[in-house]
Amino acid sequence: MSNAAPAVLQSELVLGRYRPLRPLGSGGSGSVWLARDEQNGLDVALKIVPREGKAASRAEREAEAAARLRHPGCQRAYGFGRDSQHVYIAYEYVPGRTFREAMRSGELDDASAIEAGIQILDALAHAHARGVVHRDVKPSNVLLAEGPRVSVRVLDFGLAQIQEAETLTAQGDVPGTLAYIAPERLAGGETTEAADIWAVGVMLWEALAGRHPFWHSSLLETARAIENGAPPLESLRPDLPKPLLSAIARALDVTPARRPDAAGLAGSLRLAGRKRRGRKGRGQTLAVPAMAPRLVPVVLAAVFTLWTALALPFYPSGWPFALAALAAGATFLQPRLGLAFALLVPVLPLGNFALGAAALYVAAAICLLVVCWRESEHGLLFVLGPLLAPIAALGLLPLGSLAVRSPVRRGLLVAAGVLVAGIVAGIRHAALPFDGSAAPDLGVAASGDPVGVAAALWRALVASPALAVEALVFAAVAVLLPYTRARGLWAVALLGAGFLAVALLVVPTVAAAPLVLGVWATCVAVAVR
Repeated sequence: MSNAAPAVLQSELVLGRYRPLRPLGSGGSGSVWLARDEQNGLDVALKIVPREGKAASRAEREAEAAARLRHPGCQRAYGFGRDSQHVYIAYEYVPGRTFREAMRSGELDDASAIEAGIQILDALAHAHARGVVHRDVKPSNVLLAEGPRVSVRVLDFGLAQIQEAETLTAQGDVPGTLAYIAPERLAGGETTEAADIWAVGVMLWEALAGRHPFWHSSLLETARAIENGAPPLESLRPDLPKPLLSAIARALDVTPARRPDAAGLAGSLRLAGRKRRGRKGRGQTLAVPAMAPRLVPVVLAAVFTLWTALALPFYPSGWPFALAALAAGATFLQPRLGLAFALLVPVLPLGNFALGAAALYVAAAICLLVVCWRESEHGLLFVLGPLLAPIAALGLLPLGSLAVRSPVRRGLLVAAGVLVAGIVAGIRHAALPFDGSAAPDLGVAASGDPVGVAAALWRALVASPALAVEALVFAAVAVLLPYTRARGLWAVALLGAGFLAVALLVVPTVAAAPLVLGVWATCVAVAVR
């Protein structure tokens, strides 16, 4: 907390009207408090900045910029004042979370990120039309208000550049956050509205790709990456509409004159969204209920928890169902918490069966948590493997993985789904997938050696080559499927033919009919999206 905090805590009213209630946050320039305006009863976000160095001048610049802006997407300023020690700005109080927090928690899906980008651009278009350039657009300076719909507030115009106003920075000083600074600003060029457009482009690229386009371990490498320009977003998300990819690419053009203005970019994003919805309305895609993406992880968490608790006897009667309900509720509220809880449930039953198996499972579960941390809602996708295997529908597993953004993560989860289907078949004493062979007896009961358990699993995998080969084939198809969809029907057909050729020729004992049906269903579903 900044040194403004003690003053607030000792003051009954600030500027004779604002009663501080609790701190909301702090930074290098000051702190923000939730306060009550005693004159009208409204809650406000009271920004308190010490009157020392450049901080006070920036706060006054922020207040001047905020006074020019009257737009739903710009945080509204109610008042400004100062005393001998601090500068104060009273803003509207909007409960919510920052764009950064929403990305980190995995709550920001593609549609929400694009809608947020449109609203940010609308707010910037309003500011630019009034001679205000933000100069520090970044995820932590964008607030997503609580509620069922995306509602954005652009925060912190403390580094704003106002036309006909003296700059706050010395020659060669580059204000803002490096990861979102435009290349022309790094080169010492003039700061224009195009720099704000670049920052929005970086935010959209990061939200849709799941990682930052430029960030490296050192600031120098990050700056060099910015100067070289962003990698094509389609290299990570070829499934996105081409108009959307094109709009983001134009926002990230290294030449500022080639970037669209804020209103133009917002219009391009809206048009891309309307075209996609139009294709859906004409029946060219599979209709998916709005809640389905959120409910699928909930169902998978419940199924995984319930099955493991029942198949590995340990918990008292009734507990497996209660644990499944807890896993479902936790996943619905917070996917990361739900994933961690669901993965924790089998630890004690496995330890009761074989300590070595429990230790090996814990290591695998930790790896899964790390790999799926950014997309925790998809962490239990491998559960589809044992669900599809009994009905000979494992061929649909790559199709079910299309929601996963990262190609590597997508391939690993599909391969895990195939292998877990084999493990579940062994626990159930059922025939293994693909070739129908009997599952080998691992002989690891009561084993306390995780290395020995791992060796037993490896021997079982070598003894069932169909399972290992098909796991690799399915993983490769899952990685390639979005890329072929982006390249048209012939590419989809070619991938389907290759899928069948490899799956059937490499392992001739594989049951052909279910696999052919699964591949054809996948190709048809991808072609009509």
